[in-house]
Amino acid sequence: MSAIVQGKRPEVIDLTRGGGGMVKRPAFLQPHMGARKLVIKNLRPSTPTQAAGVNEYYTRTRAELDAALTAIFAGRQTAQPMERLYRGVEDLCRKGDASDLARTLNDRCEAHLAGDAVLGRILADGGGGGGGGGDNVAVLRSVLGQWKAWTGQLMTVRWMYSYLDRTFLLSNKNLPGINDMGISQFRRAVFSSRGKGGGGGGGEPTAAVVGTPGERVLTAMCELVDYDRRGDDRFDAGLLKDAVTMLRLFGVYGKKFEPKFLAESHDYFVRFAEDRSVSDGLKDYIIACERLLRREGNRCDTYNFDSTTKRQLRDDAHKILIERYSAKLLDGGSVATLLGDNDLASVKALYDLLRLSGIQKRLKEPWEAYIRQAGAAIVSDTTRGDEMIIRLLELRRILDIMIRDAFNKDEDFTYGLREAFGYFVNDRKITAAWNTGTSKVGEMIAKYIDMLLRGGLKTLPKTLLSDNRDRADAEKSGVASTGDEDAELDRQLDQGLELFRFVQGKDVFEAFYKKDLARRLLMGRSASQDAERNMLSKLKSECGSSFTHNLEQMFKDHEMVKEEMSSYKEWMAGTGRPTSGIDLSVSILSAAAWPSYADVRVLLPEEVLEQITHFDSYYKSKHTGRRLTWKHNLAHCVVRARFDRGPKELLVSSFQAVVLVLFNEVENKDGGVLSFDQILQATGMADAELQRTLQSLACAKVRVLTKHPKGRDVNKTDTFTVNRAFADPKYRVKINQIQLKETKEENKETHERVAADRQFETQAAIVRIMKSRKTMTHNQLVAEVINQTKSRGPWIRRILRRILRS
Repeated sequence: MSAIVQGKRPEVIDLTRGGGGMVKRPAFLQPHMGARKLVIKNLRPSTPTQAAGVNEYYTRTRAELDAALTAIFAGRQTAQPMERLYRGVEDLCRKGDASDLARTLNDRCEAHLAGDAVLGRILADGGGGGGGGGDNVAVLRSVLGQWKAWTGQLMTVRWMYSYLDRTFLLSNKNLPGINDMGISQFRRAVFSSRGKGGGGGGGEPTAAVVGTPGERVLTAMCELVDYDRRGDDRFDAGLLKDAVTMLRLFGVYGKKFEPKFLAESHDYFVRFAEDRSVSDGLKDYIIACERLLRREGNRCDTYNFDSTTKRQLRDDAHKILIERYSAKLLDGGSVATLLGDNDLASVKALYDLLRLSGIQKRLKEPWEAYIRQAGAAIVSDTTRGDEMIIRLLELRRILDIMIRDAFNKDEDFTYGLREAFGYFVNDRKITAAWNTGTSKVGEMIAKYIDMLLRGGLKTLPKTLLSDNRDRADAEKSGVASTGDEDAELDRQLDQGLELFRFVQGKDVFEAFYKKDLARRLLMGRSASQDAERNMLSKLKSECGSSFTHNLEQMFKDHEMVKEEMSSYKEWMAGTGRPTSGIDLSVSILSAAAWPSYADVRVLLPEEVLEQITHFDSYYKSKHTGRRLTWKHNLAHCVVRARFDRGPKELLVSSFQAVVLVLFNEVENKDGGVLSFDQILQATGMADAELQRTLQSLACAKVRVLTKHPKGRDVNKTDTFTVNRAFADPKYRVKINQIQLKETKEENKETHERVAADRQFETQAAIVRIMKSRKTMTHNQLVAEVINQTKSRGPWIRRILRRILRS
């Protein structure tokens, strides 16, 4: 049909041109003329024949669309091209039949899904109709197969009804789009309470009845999870993952599957915990729980479970496996076994488990109990007293690594470690086994540091040395690398100082440390003077200058030797006195700063005695009112000796030198033989001291004397000669004096002296306070004395009570 529209326009005459002619010009804008007149030509009305042809076209189009749907649902190719079908849908929509077309499509899809082709086949594959029999996993597999087929069919339908979907359904509030309609209908067909043939309306699905395909799908998914938990070969990972994706698309995951899955998981966790708690020890239970939680989390991630499902599952597992069985996890005996075995992996797993429920702080109690028990066993072990500090440091090292690697450097456990160490180090009941009355730990720390400063790192077991993690931490913190020997020695001194901080009676440490320091300074036994100075600096920083005052004086006295001897030589040169070929070096020690030493009787050679007399005269002329007390048992010297294989210089103690010099007098008479009694009479030494000296010269590794008869022990009937065949690759040979171990009497005397010093110190504090205050109450006196002496340790209270009571 065509139409021609012709408009008649008014004309005007234009007289503006020359020549008297007239020109006609159309007037395009004549508002005062009103609307233009339109004339439509060739418009013919439709005839009955034409109307019948149009209706036939629409009827044929509907039939073609219906046939196409039948073919699509049957999985066949459509008879008509997709373009023609699309145009047919468009023409029907333009005609105004979009609503009917949408309802027809909805009915066809719903009938297909609820019929034998889909729902019937699902029930048949399950092997049990609607009664719930058969294999649930087979039902799930069938549902997934039908769903995948339906999604392909639905995509083809959407292509064919694309115009309807875009122009009518998109803006219609009552009818869903084709994709949403297809999902909703499949969901109702599977999860509807009416089972086969059910489904109607477009609302949310009602609750599933047990035995419907939807309920069996949920059951099958839980069965697959159970297969995975038990390691059953029937587990199908791809099937479970696709099923979760399908349920999430249907919108029934959170409403139907999640509650069922969590309920069955809860029952599984309860059974698991009951079985494991009875059959497994703590270590095995920890490993089993850790493995279970890791697998549950990985399953949720792998098969696309919702994060809310994972969180609820994890919280429920934590509550059942950890909180409900916290008594087992925190059992002191079981935890102590793990710590005693140094089972770092299990302790870390235990801490991580407890942290999941936020109760990891409760592990601090069995942690401290174990440390107290282990530490008390070490401190009270009187058979291994020499190893006490090494064992304590090894225990501390293990515990520090636990805190670092297992407890994630949790400060609460560090604090608990310090509290536990402070308890057993100062507990009088624990240290009572030593029967010293004062701190045995303080004494052994002083001896440990003496060993470290004398022998260096070679005296330590490898377990105490730094590992790679310690070196990395040291580099990060900017301090010297512990791979350096000096830095490692400094770190080991710090470790000893850490133990020293726990000791409340620090005066015991001071007494023994002073004795050992004096021996190292006087006999030149320090491995490193820098380390000595470093340790003194650490003690000063830790305890204050009053604590290290005497120790610093000892260093000053030791350093004054060169200056004093230079002045002495100038004095000797001024007086013109002979030196007798003896190079004398004297260390002058302040009696108040240095330890007291017993006087040991010995008869010195005349040349040495003469030089001592000269120095005594020099010192008295320089200092009036001072007196020198010679401690020959601390002296050492260098003796030149001639042997058949060449001369040697022997580094010996003063007692060894006195004995060796005697052989000069019998070199050419009596065969060069001296008996024990002759040596005893000539030296004036005590029997025990002489035996020890002769044993070092004749029975040790370096033998410059020969004993007759041979043997390892020295008897009073033995005789001695010079070993002229002595040979050594070194020109200067050091002969160590056999050191007597500190006797019980000497050790007890040191402890008693410390106790006496405490008494005197307390009495002096009382006198000072009473002189300054004149009058005060008893309670005020007690409080003031404690305040002035509290830095010395808690022992002040006991002594104060004893003094005031007497």
